[in-house]
Amino acid sequence: MDGHFKYIIIGCGMMGAAAARHLSKWTDGVAVIGPAEPANTASHEGVFASHYDDARITRTIDQNAVWARLANRSIARYGEIARKSGVDFYSEVGCLVVGPQRNGDATYVGRVEKAAAQLGVATENMGDSRLGEYFPYFSFPQDSDGVFEEKNAGHINPRRLVKAQTVLAERQGATVIRETVVSTREEGGLVTVATAEGRTYSAEKLLVAAGGFSIAEKLLGARLDLKVYARTVSFFEIDEKQMEVFGKMPSLIWKWTEEDDGIYMLPPVRYPDGKLYLKIGGDPDDVELKTEPEIRAWFRSGGRESTNQHLSAVVGKLVPDVDLSRNSMAACVTSFTPTDYPAIAMTSARIGVLTGGCGAAAKSSDEIGRLGAELLLRGRIEDEAYAAAGGFPAHFV
Repeated sequence: MDGHFKYIIIGCGMMGAAAARHLSKWTDGVAVIGPAEPANTASHEGVFASHYDDARITRTIDQNAVWARLANRSIARYGEIARKSGVDFYSEVGCLVVGPQRNGDATYVGRVEKAAAQLGVATENMGDSRLGEYFPYFSFPQDSDGVFEEKNAGHINPRRLVKAQTVLAERQGATVIRETVVSTREEGGLVTVATAEGRTYSAEKLLVAAGGFSIAEKLLGARLDLKVYARTVSFFEIDEKQMEVFGKMPSLIWKWTEEDDGIYMLPPVRYPDGKLYLKIGGDPDDVELKTEPEIRAWFRSGGRESTNQHLSAVVGKLVPDVDLSRNSMAACVTSFTPTDYPAIAMTSARIGVLTGGCGAAAKSSDEIGRLGAELLLRGRIEDEAYAAAGGFPAHFV
């Protein structure tokens, strides 16, 4: 045995790192196990994480009260996390939601407005003329309406948020082990984990927070009911001089019809290569990844060119001043539970699960992680504010 702890968290991504921070604040004997980001995605044979990115939308408005609470509680702690860790990760540039002209609460923009009012969020409603005046770089179709959330919204850097959470967890006494867990087992009143590096660790309790890779049966002893979808994001390089135009661009969510899922767009952000990129996502269809090897292969593939072309066409219409030839793409995944809420539940007396972002968890990861830490420490979620989520159950197939 290479180490014994009270609690082990498998996965050092956005949820796992947050859980480690909260749990290590409440107790000692915490370890979080997860590999570092690979240097070369195309040749990497191990697991991946979707937080290998520098821009994700954050906003307080959500049409679902549970997701709104998860987001609002997380955003309220951004400042504290950044201040205590010394790692900045949040840019409050605002978030703009645009869709076809509203026609009561039944339409997309109408529902967003209603949710904002119910949450008491300060927003500005905009028609064609105001959209054109405030955001001249966007070319929305005529008869569009928008809702602009200026405060407590914008984008986060998920890489830096995970770093901030990890820094604080370590400072509070947590042990970070940069290895990949391949199996778990319960025996002798303990949980034992084995890693790809040939080491074993034991704990009194274990939390699996491995994102889409949580479907691996050797982690939970059975196949979790979690649908993992392949996603492609497209990037467009932006010149420094173009920031005179794009420098005040907010994050954007746009549906061009009531029926379409639409797209999300992040303003130009500086990536690790030193260049500025505008990012867009929104796959026109779903491709399910049913096994762990399929997920690994998908990340190595770098994405689908057909989706990249679709997103490039959207950018060409929506932001005409962007040079479409300076384009690249990347692969990520989204994971959905049957409830459309995260799975935060004990699956046995000693093993719990924390996964299922449902395409909405990046901004809310700190609160989701807090609930996972509460689950592991107390054996259940005691916060009654989430009763509508039915206790965030985990289902198996």
